[in-house]
Amino acid sequence: MYWDDFKYQPMPEGVTFEAAWAMLKASRLFQTRHISLTDSKGRPFGYWLPDCVLREIHFIDQKAGGSFLVDYPSVHSEEKNRYMIRSLVDEAISSSQIEGAVTTRVVAKELLRTGRKPKDRSEQMIYNNYQSMQMIKKHLTEPLSFELINKIHASITQNTLEVPSWAGRFRTPDDDDIHVFDSDGQILHVPPKAVDVLPSMENLCAFVNSDSGDEFVNPIIKGILIHFWIAYVHPFMDGNGRTARALFYWFMIKHDYWLFEYLSVSTAILSARSQYYRSFLYSEMDDNDATYFIVYNLKAIHKSLEELNAYIERKQKEKRHAYRFAEKYPALNLRQRALLASALEKPQEIYTIETHARVHGVTYQTARTDLLTLKDMGLLVKRKAGKKFIFTPVTDLAIKLGS
Repeated sequence: MYWDDFKYQPMPEGVTFEAAWAMLKASRLFQTRHISLTDSKGRPFGYWLPDCVLREIHFIDQKAGGSFLVDYPSVHSEEKNRYMIRSLVDEAISSSQIEGAVTTRVVAKELLRTGRKPKDRSEQMIYNNYQSMQMIKKHLTEPLSFELINKIHASITQNTLEVPSWAGRFRTPDDDDIHVFDSDGQILHVPPKAVDVLPSMENLCAFVNSDSGDEFVNPIIKGILIHFWIAYVHPFMDGNGRTARALFYWFMIKHDYWLFEYLSVSTAILSARSQYYRSFLYSEMDDNDATYFIVYNLKAIHKSLEELNAYIERKQKEKRHAYRFAEKYPALNLRQRALLASALEKPQEIYTIETHARVHGVTYQTARTDLLTLKDMGLLVKRKAGKKFIFTPVTDLAIKLGS
């Protein structure tokens, strides 16, 4: 709890808010673990582990580690791929919207599902995020390095920057100073000077890559601190938030928290954006206590895990529903049944061969056969949109399936 909230709490008789706050601060300081990341004045950041943090870490360790197939034995491998694609889409959209992308989720999902070219900067941001989230999994065996950070930044900002040469490089003294503003134009944060970026990022790499010694930092905490540090230093002229969140995902998956492949933490952040920004501010203003940011992110991860569980349960229900009409159409494969179950829920949905292939991890020809078969059975309508064929559910699909 920050002072702004603490000062409104009831106090015992004879105890002032100031005295109670001083005692609380002393207790926190006594438990603080300082890390090697320091502000522009050389003062270290730190964190401590209140019970709420330990409780959330335990919850995440239980839910997000290990094998997705073990945790959800009824989930078929093709379904796992669909869930992963869904999380990539949601994360790409939400992370970009946090940074100012302006589009509807319907349009953004249509962009990523059909694979068409982005029409504007907002769509390009979302497309880049999607591609980058897939790319980071190719670098899980690497240590954190300038090269990897810049590669992720270049991927995530392609064709979206005011100055194209900013992509994939840190700020330099030749660049203008940057500030972080709120929606009203007020300065929220003044990042370190450009001359301090390289040593700050060197400290980050050393902190992240160090797994030896007596001091252990839980990977969840360390991943959140990577996110915090990129946002604090703002090493790039633009795209810092998106890069920070991508690096967080890279680190979590690298440390075997495989369920993060199926989570969209940015969606939870987007729903409480003002709290997200405040957690940065509190951490910086309250003697470099990063616990505020850690607590917020743990809550966002918790919410994402609960939403994933609810999503899986909903999709498993759809799958059971799909099996109900399998007797009427015994030739349908699992992919076709899943599509029809989805079409019953979303009768306006548009399907393409490319999307079906991507979602189910099959070849273009297999996907084409799936959709054309459904069309020949009178369950989908095929029409041309531009140079591509699209498929939509027939208007009386529910009647034909007997649902």
